[in-house]
Amino acid sequence: MSLRTLSALATLAVLAFAPAQQAAAQAASWPSKPVRIVVSFPPGGTSDIVARLVGQHLSEKLGQQFLVDNRPGAGGTLAADIVKKEAPDGYTLILANNAPFTIAPTQFKKIPYDPLKDFTHVAYIGASAPGLLVQPALGVKDLKGFIELTKKETKLSYGSSGVGSISHILGEGVKKKAGITMVHVPYKGSAPAIQDFKAGVLKTYYDLLAQNMPMVKAGEAVAIAVAAPKRISQAPEVPTFREQGLDIVLENWLGVSGPAGMPADLTRKIHDAVAEAVALPAVRDKLSGWGVDTIAMTSADYTKFVGEQIEVWKPLIIEAGAQEK
Repeated sequence: MSLRTLSALATLAVLAFAPAQQAAAQAASWPSKPVRIVVSFPPGGTSDIVARLVGQHLSEKLGQQFLVDNRPGAGGTLAADIVKKEAPDGYTLILANNAPFTIAPTQFKKIPYDPLKDFTHVAYIGASAPGLLVQPALGVKDLKGFIELTKKETKLSYGSSGVGSISHILGEGVKKKAGITMVHVPYKGSAPAIQDFKAGVLKTYYDLLAQNMPMVKAGEAVAIAVAAPKRISQAPEVPTFREQGLDIVLENWLGVSGPAGMPADLTRKIHDAVAEAVALPAVRDKLSGWGVDTIAMTSADYTKFVGEQIEVWKPLIIEAGAQEK
């Protein structure tokens, strides 16, 4: 073998090794500047609160700011599309949830990304269950009474945290299974829906139940049912839809994802940092208070979970008649 050939081979070896060196250096130095966490809902809702809670502890541990960037709209697809287009360097992440990743692919005719190919799914956080809440003035206490009321008051509307949100799918599912008619009023997140509910503008709405329990306990709202497989610890007095005759179980999952192509070392570092933050008793207790039950999951398992959830939600969305026309 000639010296020229050996030199060429050595050069190729160096070039092949360089990306691995760069990836390792990138992971080692992360974060060297502020990190943006994009949230697909406005301030005040569960996604926003979880992003700020986890971000605060990451800031304290890693010595850099984790800044929440609320980008609501288009069923969460606006936020996801923003993150998809960013560099896979760990400095733009998304507080992932059902809406843009496992509902939108079936909900809409076309979305500007592939929920698996265009993202690196880094760290799963947990899941919470939505419920049905009504104004006390309506005088209903259970699902049977609610269904009877909607059949008398055919112009009754319900609010959700937006088109394609879990609360929207739940509302349409209840309509379908109970054989009732209600007008859907989508909001840009649960916070503005709750604001209108408190003002008396909105009579009924679907939202994550745990975050609404202070209102329920204050007598400002009545919790009719929760869409969990069993009663939740934050509201043991509220029966499930199944208990009351409607076979509906829906849970909203949360995680941290980034653009496609994030190096394995960097993905592992961010995963471990998020998992460590979520496992802290102070963080875990606050998440539980908001109805989020945490579960440890590897990045690979989280990615597999997202793919499986797309298939789980597909028939629910179709059955609810919530597909874009």
